Amino acid sequence: MTKPSIQRVTRTEVAREAGTSVAVVSYVINNGPRPVAPETRERVLAAIKKTGYRPNGVARALACGTTQTYGLIVPNIANPFISSMAHALQQEAFADGKVLLLADSGDDKARERELINNLLHRQVDGLIYTSVDRHPCIELIQASGTPCVMLDRVESALNVSAIQVNEQQAACQATHHLIEHGYRDIAIISGPLEMLNTQDRLSGWQQAQVEAGLEVHSEWIFPADYTRAGGYRATKLMLAGALPRAIFASNEQQAFGCLRALAEQGLKVPDDIALVCFNGTLESTYSVPSLTAVRQPVARMAKEAILMLKTWDGQPRNREFAFELQIGESCGCRPLNKSENE
Repeated sequence: MTKPSIQRVTRTEVAREAGTSVAVVSYVINNGPRPVAPETRERVLAAIKKTGYRPNGVARALACGTTQTYGLIVPNIANPFISSMAHALQQEAFADGKVLLLADSGDDKARERELINNLLHRQVDGLIYTSVDRHPCIELIQASGTPCVMLDRVESALNVSAIQVNEQQAACQATHHLIEHGYRDIAIISGPLEMLNTQDRLSGWQQAQVEAGLEVHSEWIFPADYTRAGGYRATKLMLAGALPRAIFASNEQQAFGCLRALAEQGLKVPDDIALVCFNGTLESTYSVPSLTAVRQPVARMAKEAILMLKTWDGQPRNREFAFELQIGESCGCRPLNKSENE
């Protein structure tokens, strides 16, 4: 059976029903550019309701040169840090009268490229982008002329706008915090070694130990995916050798996997092994023990990303934000009341 075609109601039909011109109908729908008398406006609105007219968004976009949409490309929305950022961006986009289209690449580089092409074909007004491997498909976006803001550090040669925190400095501060507790043997669960943010966090871990005059144990570098399973497997591998006294996990999900692996071996955090992590979210506050974690100012970063797209002038801009080391129990600090974290 062939699917019956649906006749779209036109503005001409709305104008006929309201007893006015098509131009006046357009003024009512678009809130201008010319004023419409209140009585006429009410007749037009009543005619729209009666006829079931729906504005053609594609036609409006072609006429106005804007689709009122932004695209957001992320590696994995299941990651609580990424989902918290996506939520903040959606709030900011909505407040600016835009719709945010989410594209989740599922940690797949080929899918990421396909999603970028799809969003560009939809003529989104801008893209906000975090790449699977921190080696983004910038050439596609720049060739289209679409404004783009990256949510992490990329190579400066790419000449692209980005918002970020100094991840090397953040990792250094988190590791220094462990050293201040008196811990000397500190391991790291890093991300995949080819990724730029892995390299930044690994450099910060090394820097803190060198500055404290400690030996950096290369055998205590455990690369892993940025997932619970990655943290779990890395910790199990760690437990097969000489144990460190503290661990820096490169993201919150790895830290949760680490906690599970340590608990299975009867090891307590922080009594037996202390733990800090990067990219903490509200989940870090409510884990047992609560995690000491580097927190990024997600709401302020989201606001800046939307502002960058809104005021795009073709020139790349970079904005670095201050991070916060949120103190929990996992490092050995005193327990915090829940109210202190809210």
